[in-house]
Amino acid sequence: MSISKQEYARRRGTLCELMQDNSIAILPSGKEQNRSRDTDFPFRQNSDFHYLSGFDEPEALLVLIPGRAQGEFVMFCRERDAAREIWDGHRAGPEGACSEFAADDAFPISDIHDILPGLLEGRARVYYAMGSDTDFDLRVMSWLNSIRAKVRSGASPPGEFVDLNHLLHDMRLFKSAAEIHIMDTAANISAQAHVIAMQACQPGMYEYQLESEIRHHCAMSGAKHMAYNSIVGSGANACILHYVENNSQLKDGDLVLIDAGCEFDFYASDITRTFPVNGRFSQEQRAIYELVLAAQEAAISEVKPGNHWNAPHDASVRTITAGLIELGLLSGELAENIEKETYKAFYMHRIGHWIGMDVHDVGDYKVGGEWRVMEPAMVMTVEPGIYVSPENQDVAPKWRGIGVRIEDDVLVTKSGCRVLTDAVPKTVADIEALMHRGRSAGGSTERPPNG
Repeated sequence: MSISKQEYARRRGTLCELMQDNSIAILPSGKEQNRSRDTDFPFRQNSDFHYLSGFDEPEALLVLIPGRAQGEFVMFCRERDAAREIWDGHRAGPEGACSEFAADDAFPISDIHDILPGLLEGRARVYYAMGSDTDFDLRVMSWLNSIRAKVRSGASPPGEFVDLNHLLHDMRLFKSAAEIHIMDTAANISAQAHVIAMQACQPGMYEYQLESEIRHHCAMSGAKHMAYNSIVGSGANACILHYVENNSQLKDGDLVLIDAGCEFDFYASDITRTFPVNGRFSQEQRAIYELVLAAQEAAISEVKPGNHWNAPHDASVRTITAGLIELGLLSGELAENIEKETYKAFYMHRIGHWIGMDVHDVGDYKVGGEWRVMEPAMVMTVEPGIYVSPENQDVAPKWRGIGVRIEDDVLVTKSGCRVLTDAVPKTVADIEALMHRGRSAGGSTERPPNG
């Protein structure tokens, strides 16, 4: 299931209904980004732009004008150009923007300076995400000034700018049935990729080789891109939260933490699993791992309608702090440790984030100064972790350098929640059994020491 033209139209219609009378919304497309000299990164459309249109070309502008007699949906985009299309690929052109993407009117982007000021003129409000694109901000100001310059001739500049994100991002927070289906697909692809990585893992491999197992499966399953830079951190590297070098050799006796997820049809997945390089947890690794797993289970149990956003985090903090005291990594009373936040020496991040078209998806976490209440069709990650720095002199050496995080994508349902990424084993017994089967099936094949 993909997003239908009818769903894109419903999204635009909903946004128009939320906008006040005599208003206009403008939203620029994403930009091509330079990688090095004359090469660019693969183009990825701005998520808000895609959410409202499904149109995936750069150099475009989406305009919504509620109540416009000629049609509410206006597009500006590149014209067809046979010579450029030989080099860069197909362009929809203004005609295609209407026929393929249901724009009511479409104009060449080169004509924007002549046409857009006329669409802005006389509007009471402009909905626009000011500050998101500095270059486009300047263009908007130039159009506004061109209208102001004609005030003596009767022109009426817009009276107010309103943040478009406030309306649009609240819409994106609630996922439709089609969106959930796509997110299920992304989650299942990524889950199987993690399973393959566990089975392929061997001492002597390099982190980037293990990463390649993930990327290969995702691409072969139809997910051309990862949703974010993959983290493959072995040994003490697992204690670096945003480690992305992925260039160390996997050592017998170490854990490896993989935080990786694909993007499928513009929707992200986000999974973290931690497992032993040699297929067997040591006593200390097992103790930390099972504490993180208990914290995740406690947090997931709090993901349900009516609970506030922070309830899962609070549950994870209680579980982790109590466990750290029991293991001797913290001392004192539970309440005092929570109040003083001593656990942050080991668990320094929050429980998770919204996920959707962006891996760290849009949507407010607080409303009116209070934690947001969870509702059905929201999707979040639940990812507690414990990281014992190799430099931490306050704990016994046997604990140092152990880093564990377990992360799943969780959908809030009418009756509770559903874990989208539960196809990846995460109990100690299941992980060890899976890795043993992988070795028995031939996963122990020697690999080149350096690619």
